[in-house]
Amino acid sequence: MGKIHVMDHPLIAHKISYIRSENVGTKEFREVIGEIAQLMCYEATRDLKTRDVNIKTPVAETTGKVLTGRKPAIVPILRAGVGMVDGMLSLMPAAKVGHIGLYRDPKTLEPVEYYCKLPADCEEREVFVVDPMLATGGSSTAAIRMLKEKGVAHIRFLCIIAAPEGVERMQKEHPDVDIYIGALDERLNEHGYIVPGLGDAGDRIFGTK
Repeated sequence: MGKIHVMDHPLIAHKISYIRSENVGTKEFREVIGEIAQLMCYEATRDLKTRDVNIKTPVAETTGKVLTGRKPAIVPILRAGVGMVDGMLSLMPAAKVGHIGLYRDPKTLEPVEYYCKLPADCEEREVFVVDPMLATGGSSTAAIRMLKEKGVAHIRFLCIIAAPEGVERMQKEHPDVDIYIGALDERLNEHGYIVPGLGDAGDRIFGTK
């Protein structure tokens, strides 16, 4: 069963509070989104496997640890998820990056894939799916379903703000996926926006309000 990890780090809480303000401009918003993603990546990689290695320092020989096991891949959900990638790459510079694009069919209201480009060996990697907002959960659950259909088995999901409705849907449809949440908010409003939230993350990252 996948676990839900709601961040309790003071720096993450501080930075999320800062970007909630409608007075924060595009440049600052984009930069702080990256900083939050970096801090969340640190928490979300806490249980990665390591192995012992022998090291000769300038002073003595010692035993250190290096990462082992599955290599990472970062898969943002277009377009807002792109805002989290650089922050995560600053900690995992060797990670490969894929992209998934979805749109909502106006008749069925179901997510439809319009773009998907993944690393060739993605099914062998530890995949971090990222999107700043987990609102209804429609896009996130669809993206993870598409990854599973392509053979990806080891998936973690990172979001900066989540609504309880989206978390519940993720748990129902993908009970095997660990979810990392910067802040768990109150609810969705009648327009599907997270309350109190921070507005449309994509518009605020790219300045397209």
